[in-house]
Amino acid sequence: MTVRLPDEQPGPARARLLVVVAVPAEAEAVLRGLGGVPRRAPLPGGALDRVAHPSGATVDVLAGGVGPGAAAAAAATALTALPALAGDRYDLVVSAGIAGGFAPRAPIGTTVVAGAIVAADLGAETPEGFADVTELGFGAVRHTPDPATVALVAEALRAAGVDTLATGAVLTVSTVTGSAGRAAALTARHPDAVAEAMEGFGVAEAAARHGVPAFELRTVSNPVGPRDRSAWRIGEALGALERAFAALPYPALARSAPTPQAPHAPAAPAAEPQADGPPQSHRADPPGPLREPKEAGRG
Repeated sequence: MTVRLPDEQPGPARARLLVVVAVPAEAEAVLRGLGGVPRRAPLPGGALDRVAHPSGATVDVLAGGVGPGAAAAAAATALTALPALAGDRYDLVVSAGIAGGFAPRAPIGTTVVAGAIVAADLGAETPEGFADVTELGFGAVRHTPDPATVALVAEALRAAGVDTLATGAVLTVSTVTGSAGRAAALTARHPDAVAEAMEGFGVAEAAARHGVPAFELRTVSNPVGPRDRSAWRIGEALGALERAFAALPYPALARSAPTPQAPHAPAAPAAEPQADGPPQSHRADPPGPLREPKEAGRG
């Protein structure tokens, strides 16, 4: 498939942001917040919408699918396509959309800015309880967005009148929480958690491996806990998402982002066999000392 991004007028370098959401309804909310007329560009397996923001920034919005795997694949596709076709690169990647909020820190309608992006169910059940892949010695489960970027986003949202705002860990899960017991277990393991969603860690992993900084922004549509569809406020959350993207200072965000770096080159093979695992990015928090796994396999 030949990928062609929308033509642009030549001119000075501009801020470029990639926003990855799960579903079209979230993309539409983001695009309404951005304003302007989006231009569609095909990508392998999907398409993105490009907006020339009045601030001078170029913002690409991509509905990448539900779950961390789809989100990582979609984000990586876009991150690969722009340098290959336009000779350019993104300054910042944003994982965005609606989410469940952990009461009482993030009630329905809250806008959440992630201070950490955590893969909450990536690991193994052991006789002693759940052990994440960091504990097992196979990799990292936590990305920490740049604190200056988090502070800039929070300040801009408050200045725009967003008075229900929370910062903390946003948990990425592959299975949405549907019981009080699981909600309690997650908050016990992650006391800084404010929200639960399904894509942030996948987006952050893709961004890290391309050497591009990332953060996550969510708006709360329902409480994390027993599954009660009558309590969902999806329209309210999508409205909050639109207002958040109308308020973001796009060129300042690009300037505040840390200078992109390439992921670390793999080390030379060790003399003795070691437990294998995914290569670690400079954006992921270090996994800690590698230790012998308790089980022979990973799952």
